[in-house]
Amino acid sequence: MWWWLATPITLARAPIDPDAKLQCVSYAPFRGLQSPLDPTTHIPASQIEEDLTQLAEITDCVRTYSIENGLDQVPAIAAKVGLKVIQGIWLGSNRLKNLAQIAIAVRLSKDFPGVITALVVGNEVLLRGEMTTSDLAANIRSVKSQVTVPVTYADVWEYWLKNREIYDAVDFVTIHILPYWEDFPIRAKFAATHVNTIRQRMAVAFPGKEILIGETGWPSEGRMRDGALPSRTNQARVVSEILSMAKQEGFRVNLIEAYDQPWKRQIEGTVGGYWGFIDAAQRALKYPPGQAISNFPLWKWQMGGGMVLSVLPFLAALLTLRRRPWTPRLSAWIAVTIFATTSGVLFGIAADKMFYESYGIGGWLQWGTLLAAGIAAPILSANALMAGRALPTFLELVGPRGGRSKSVLPYLLGASLAVTTLIGAETALGFVFDPRYRDFPYASLSMAVVPLTTLMLNRPQQGVRPMAESAFAGLFALSALYIACNEGRENWQSLWTCAVYALFAVTLWRARAVQIPE
Repeated sequence: MWWWLATPITLARAPIDPDAKLQCVSYAPFRGLQSPLDPTTHIPASQIEEDLTQLAEITDCVRTYSIENGLDQVPAIAAKVGLKVIQGIWLGSNRLKNLAQIAIAVRLSKDFPGVITALVVGNEVLLRGEMTTSDLAANIRSVKSQVTVPVTYADVWEYWLKNREIYDAVDFVTIHILPYWEDFPIRAKFAATHVNTIRQRMAVAFPGKEILIGETGWPSEGRMRDGALPSRTNQARVVSEILSMAKQEGFRVNLIEAYDQPWKRQIEGTVGGYWGFIDAAQRALKYPPGQAISNFPLWKWQMGGGMVLSVLPFLAALLTLRRRPWTPRLSAWIAVTIFATTSGVLFGIAADKMFYESYGIGGWLQWGTLLAAGIAAPILSANALMAGRALPTFLELVGPRGGRSKSVLPYLLGASLAVTTLIGAETALGFVFDPRYRDFPYASLSMAVVPLTTLMLNRPQQGVRPMAESAFAGLFALSALYIACNEGRENWQSLWTCAVYALFAVTLWRARAVQIPE
């Protein structure tokens, strides 16, 4: 399975090739905990110079979005390392701040006339609804009257069609085409064609002026949207195909973005932090030229960890039988085989997802705890199967003293059940009420739920159905139905997660409380 998962791809054109420099890339200098959302953040010139020196080897130009947080230093450093700059002016609802941004950008364009090749007055300010069309046009004309370089505005392509009067104010049209974020997401294999189709449509709608693709690209990590899957191989393929098409068709394109930006995860979820083609921590290309590209570069370690985990349930079963010699049913061994194999295959994926999808202390605690439950569940379930014990109920964990488990292993199994239930319920409700930026926990959740489900083999069918389990079962069942319909049939991450929710609902519904003698 891991041989198949890690199969690399080789592209006809290397996505990032020092021998064929990129036209331009979006650049933001923030690393680690640095964030433009914190107004006190100021990036030192040495950090910017380190980045631009690296970028000068693979591109001729960088596009910035603001002059705040130390970004006003970019033109001077770019001149030093031999880069051109498309200088951004960030506009918002604060008029005084807008005027200050404009004044500094105008000054920079005059101080560095051979470096700054264009000014972008506002970035997606119409999309955010922070400025009227007439105010934006007035700001653009004001900047044009003060500078000699071309002036433009940048927004998602649909907003140009909705606000055609901006076309008259700019020197050229800058559009953003992000196939992953379209209202109807585009699969990676169709992304480059989609970008060119939209560019041609915009050229017809706005004749006589150049159409610059100011942002396009693909994320390497994050959740699926319909059939659009973020991955390393998909990112490399999309970038390679767009660049080849741009060369063939003769249009300018700016890729988003140079470096992964962790701070974006705070507002856009996991996917927001992984649009760069250079890793945020190591500052290294994700896919160096001449090397095959795999979604799991560390697959041998991930496979090895899974192999170790797949052995542990069998070891737990054998040790249980040594202490309690009897002949278990064949179905018990089949169940152990199923969830040992499931956990072994999925462990590497779950660990990979935890690494990339955990953000902040809360995120690491949540996904780390779920993965821990996924590791513990198959081992503890193997012990319970061979001992002939059923899955404990919540009452046996936190109910009256007379009904609580007295043994450590059943209690640990119950704790694994409780963790899986609570985190599973939180994720299910999140997908129902606020799904846009949430990741699907299909790997860790499957590792935990599959072994817990097999314990239905030992569950008696008499007794009272507990209220808590019944409530959670209903929550998971209804959520699975809604999420599957809402996310669509092309999103296999969603369908997989919904299938696990449904399986868990059946498991909890079959719970029976232990009768406590009076």
